[in-house]
Amino acid sequence: MKRILKSFFLIINYKTVIVTTLAVVSTYFCIELKLTAKFPDMLVGVAIVFPVVFSIGSAYNRRETALQRLSDFKGHAIAIYFATRDWAGDKPNDLSIACKKLMMEIVELMKDMFKSSHDAEWSGNELKMYDKFSELSKLTMKLRDVGVQSGEISRVSQYVSKMVIAFDTMKIIHNYRTPVTLRAYSKVFIYIFPIIYGPYFASTFADYSAQLEYVMPILYSFILVSLDNIQDHLENPFDDVGEDDIRIDTDDVFAQLK
Repeated sequence: MKRILKSFFLIINYKTVIVTTLAVVSTYFCIELKLTAKFPDMLVGVAIVFPVVFSIGSAYNRRETALQRLSDFKGHAIAIYFATRDWAGDKPNDLSIACKKLMMEIVELMKDMFKSSHDAEWSGNELKMYDKFSELSKLTMKLRDVGVQSGEISRVSQYVSKMVIAFDTMKIIHNYRTPVTLRAYSKVFIYIFPIIYGPYFASTFADYSAQLEYVMPILYSFILVSLDNIQDHLENPFDDVGEDDIRIDTDDVFAQLK
């Protein structure tokens, strides 16, 4: 129940109150001034609902792609750790310890990067990330010192390359989102909709019982703003705000690695 309430209040917020209030006030004045008009219902679907639903679908697909790339990233990281731990045979070394420490630093840095906006610190953190990948690449070359054959080292180097590709894909998803112009268009129409549709709601005044004449403007506002809020929460799948966000957890990745 607690989780349901939390999810509910993520899509019903101050924007819902603002738009609903505008819709009710606009409808009230149109009723008082007898200003009515019969606008087609399909205008709402074409101008607002369709673009918002398209944006939600696009954001959801980006989230699914990010999940797949995160899975690739984790899988190859664990494979590299297993290589440093198991391929050395009986020769004493600390490669697995160094590898695990470096992997944890990479995941922590990636987590901090994706939770932040694309600001001045981003470029510095990105350089740090590629420096970490360079350290990881050099670490894999140390497998040669414990007797691992060059062919196996080449395979591990490919794992590093795939980790970089997975990170870069998630980075692109973080930085390039739903088209800004489409989002701006949707938001403008959502906020002006209650005002321009006041005459339409006023025209339906006689169709409802007393005290129910404001049901339609309230419902329309709730539905449209809720869809917009859902899209906002899906827009950045790494910010740890929405219920459907991707959570990068270092302990989850490496807790089972001994």
